[in-house]
Amino acid sequence: MSKAAGSLERSRRPLIGPTGRLMLSASALTTLGALPPFLVGSQAVLMMPDLGFGVAGVGVVVSVFFAAAALCTILGAGLLERWSPRTGRLYAGALVASGSLAVAFLVRDLVGLIVSMAVLGAANAACQGTSNKAVASLLPPGRRGLGFGIKQAAVPTAIMLGGLAVPTTTAFLGWRSTFVITGTVGLILFALAILRSHPAEEGGSPVRTVAGSQARHTPERPVAPDHAPWNPLILCALAIAFASMSCNFLGAYLASWAHQIGLTIEQAGWLMAGGSSTSVVMRVVAGFRADRRYGGNLSVVAAMILGGGVAMFFIGWLAVPWAVIVFGILAFAIGWSWPGLMLFAVARVGRDMPTQASSIVQAGAFAGGAVGPALLGFVIQGFGFAVAWWAAGVCFLIAAVLTVVARWGFRRDLERRPPAQEFFYGGGRDQPRRVVGGG
Repeated sequence: MSKAAGSLERSRRPLIGPTGRLMLSASALTTLGALPPFLVGSQAVLMMPDLGFGVAGVGVVVSVFFAAAALCTILGAGLLERWSPRTGRLYAGALVASGSLAVAFLVRDLVGLIVSMAVLGAANAACQGTSNKAVASLLPPGRRGLGFGIKQAAVPTAIMLGGLAVPTTTAFLGWRSTFVITGTVGLILFALAILRSHPAEEGGSPVRTVAGSQARHTPERPVAPDHAPWNPLILCALAIAFASMSCNFLGAYLASWAHQIGLTIEQAGWLMAGGSSTSVVMRVVAGFRADRRYGGNLSVVAAMILGGGVAMFFIGWLAVPWAVIVFGILAFAIGWSWPGLMLFAVARVGRDMPTQASSIVQAGAFAGGAVGPALLGFVIQGFGFAVAWWAAGVCFLIAAVLTVVARWGFRRDLERRPPAQEFFYGGGRDQPRRVVGGG
């Protein structure tokens, strides 16, 4: 091949390959679904007087969103298994568009906002479920840690966009304009799903692989699929529920707290954007590093959650602008960078059923998101912001303890019930610290 022909061939290659496009599309879909509660949180100072509700109402609105997402995830799990990714995007786009445009043009009080956020919670379930299925089934096993990291980076990306909306779109066009934008994106997603399917869907069903295996060839699945042990799995779901209570409280109320202690509305928005951007970077880095070691992920998750708890305590203790900025960013960067890593860890120990294992943990995350903002919002109303931040820190500490206990349970199960395939765990980069199964 001549040099000119080779140069022409290289110029025709896409800058991002199919794996990269799949990761980015899953992250974009998750961002769209996760954005609404953080738009409410970052614009709450403006929305409350317009719609006539107080600070506790913000928590109720956010909790309804996550409760609807949890309910739809549980009830719609069977449907999602049968849906193609294209069908999932159709429903996701339709729900995002209808809920967002209702907030933009129809909502006049708290009740209307709650109803619309319930619709958007259902949209979030469709977005999360569709993107989770794509990452778990279509990505190569050696890229799933990074895939989950990029996908879960969507949540802080949503917070960053919510924060950036305040000094930009909101400042010039009002808070309803942000929901006009998200509704329009939902309509575009719906239209694109009708017009064309994702390239990965055209090749048929993906080849099934067993999470955690480093084998190059996948053996035939056993007649009775092996699954993760239930007790440690439930502990992980409880851990992510407690941690999500604190994380979603951080996303819903940090801007209001920062404004209360002296930052302007625009500065509080920039704080949300800056903190969430650090979480985006840390989530991707955590997923990238997870693909380059042999397990040991839940211990990293527990350490991150513990760091988030310490940052929450300092946010409530030092009620001055510099402390809220510093520890708010640390709470995002350390305390809210583990969800993708936890989903990846649970998928690895899910044996033949990684999607089921990660779905149970995802339901725990939604449940925590539903309970946390409302419960801690009432704590603010009854005892003040400082006590609420300390309570959020305690939730983080409980989550860290539950994660450590779950890790011990998973390891005990691997020793008692070795998997059919060789499984590496315990950490290590050049070689695994522990190997089990495959005998």
